[in-house]
Amino acid sequence: MPDPLTLLPLWLAGAALGAAFFGGLWWTVQRGLTARQPGVWFAGSLLLRMGIVLTGFYLISGAHWSRLLVALAGFVMARFAVIWLTRPSKENRHAPQSR
Repeated sequence: MPDPLTLLPLWLAGAALGAAFFGGLWWTVQRGLTARQPGVWFAGSLLLRMGIVLTGFYLISGAHWSRLLVALAGFVMARFAVIWLTRPSKENRHAPQSR
């Protein structure tokens, strides 16, 4: 089994891919909700984000499933980080009260 120092760059690369993917998704939702053609925004964003992530995973893996697994762990951890960073503030978490 490889030592952790050789796996750290793979994990960081997966985390960077995850941050780009899920951060891009958050940005797309913010812009797409007010766009004139939201379907173009969402479809274009999906194709771009998937292309970047799949290419990144292909280059990271080097035809080794264990390297891909480490990068995927970083990708999933980045998902939780982006969710935590983009959560609404406490004042905006609930719908306004009707009076």
